[in-house]
Amino acid sequence: MRTALSELATLFAATAGRITPDQLDRRTPCPDYSVGDLLAHLGGILPDSERAARKEPRPAEPVPPLTDPAAVARAAERTAAAWRAPDALSGTTEFGPGTLPAEVAAAITLQELALHGWDLAQALGLDHPVGESTAKTVLGVVEQLAGQARANGSYGPPVDVPADAGPFDRALGASGRTPARRP
Repeated sequence: MRTALSELATLFAATAGRITPDQLDRRTPCPDYSVGDLLAHLGGILPDSERAARKEPRPAEPVPPLTDPAAVARAAERTAAAWRAPDALSGTTEFGPGTLPAEVAAAITLQELALHGWDLAQALGLDHPVGESTAKTVLGVVEQLAGQARANGSYGPPVDVPADAGPFDRALGASGRTPARRP
């Protein structure tokens, strides 16, 4: 999990770091999100995940999401570093809507970086080269979270992919994305 999170954070940061102001209104494979919307979404999740990895309490007041592409890219790297700490994956932590097992919070973060990193790359016309081992980890996480993610509207209906598709394409399909999509 830690290695996959690091790879995905680096890949996400490289993609986010290439976003220019004129690209913020571009549509992404997520029907309700532009590039700017996805940055703001991740700009809220990533700092919360970093805090959760460190088992720090939630702030008393809501923290506005990061929206600057470079700031969100740095947040991805800091978040992955926080999850690499020896005790980060143990016990429970406050994340998202409540208290979760730390491994689940890390898994949610992993699929956010993987899927939304791909979404951003698609919107920008960039490659999103996920390594084989990380792709297998992503597939396992997406399959684990799919039922709940579909129920809360985070994933669309599964998309059929070829039987010989790689694990990342299968993860994309399981999350409701069409792997070969380019806007």
